[in-house]
Amino acid sequence: MQPEPVIDHAHYPPDRLRKILERTKTIAVVGASVDPWRPSFGVMNYLHRAGYRLFPVNPTALGASLFNEPFRARLSEIGEPVDLVDVFRRPEYVPGIVEETIVIGAPVLWLQLGIVHQEAARRAEAAGIEVVMNRCISVELSRLMR
Repeated sequence: MQPEPVIDHAHYPPDRLRKILERTKTIAVVGASVDPWRPSFGVMNYLHRAGYRLFPVNPTALGASLFNEPFRARLSEIGEPVDLVDVFRRPEYVPGIVEETIVIGAPVLWLQLGIVHQEAARRAEAAGIEVVMNRCISVELSRLMR
């Protein structure tokens, strides 16, 4: 039996990222914000304009909504299939988000620019989840999907 290939999270082939973005229709944004100056707000706005359906996840924003979707406290409260979980939280929160991502069966976990957690990435990949770390999804979308 051959060992599992090691994913190089410092370099992603453009075709790999393009395929993820092409097959994605729904995105849960963990750490979403209603504040227009927050990076998550700008990225969500860009993704919405690009045609993705977005599920904002942030327990501190319950009662608010973005793009006609109410905020949820946790991924498990979405109740619909999610193609990609986009994370705007500090690295120490990533292991818990990985566990939630496994539970809801999302096939892709995307950690935004500056977010790296190797152990959590290994856990997600062992569960069959494709992981992208330290990349801005809106930058990659603009670069690869023009």
